[in-house]
Parts: sequence; C-alpha cells; structure tokens
Amino acid sequence: MKSIGRHMIMEMWGCSGLNSTDIVEQALREVTEAAGAVLLDLIVRPYTPQGVTGVAVVSESHVMIHTWPEYSYAAVDVFTCGKKAYPAAAMPILKRLFSPERVQVMEMTRGIFSDD
Repeated sequence: MKSIGRHMIMEMWGCSGLNSTDIVEQALREVTEAAGAVLLDLIVRPYTPQGVTGVAVVSESHVMIHTWPEYSYAAVDVFTCGKKAYPAAAMPILKRLFSPERVQVMEMTRGIFSDD
C-alpha cells in the first residue's frame, strides 16, 4: 500500500497567546521548519473582536492554525505529501508556544492506494 501523504489534526484547549498574530506566525514558521517542509507563502490574519487564522503554504501542502481565544481553543492542521516532511514534529512546538492544558491529536494517512 502507498499513500499520498499524512494529515495531523491537533486540538488544544486551555491555551494562552491565542489572540497574538506574532505567536501564530512564529508557530507556523517553526512548525514548517521542524516538519522539514519548504515554506512558499505565509498569511496570518486577526479577527475582530478576537481570534487569529494563519496558513503556511508549503511545497508539501499546508499548515493551518485557527484560534478562538474566547474558548481558549486552537485547531491545527498539518498536511504533508511525500516521505520527506514529518507532521508530528509540530506537537512540541505548539505545546511550547500555546501552553495547552489538554491536547487531542489525530493523524490520518491520506490518499491510500494499492501498489498494483
């Protein structure tokens, strides 16, 4: 069996720093580097009255962070294609930057197909 890529979904509750565009941008840059991905573009946007969404477009796919400060919650997607990038490298960085009290991680293999 072969696959197209890996998709890590991380949910974090009880977080700090969720309304900071600087912290979200730092997280995206550090996660991209740690995962071994190649950064192509980065966009971080604040919402009114609160919250931030950021996306790092990488040659292997994307890294996204969405924050809800009013719930102390952040949702993260790290989707990489190919064998080189490693999505799980994001976890220690995100834990360090957002200090979550609780974390749930799901990892999926995407695009599974037969070798024949």
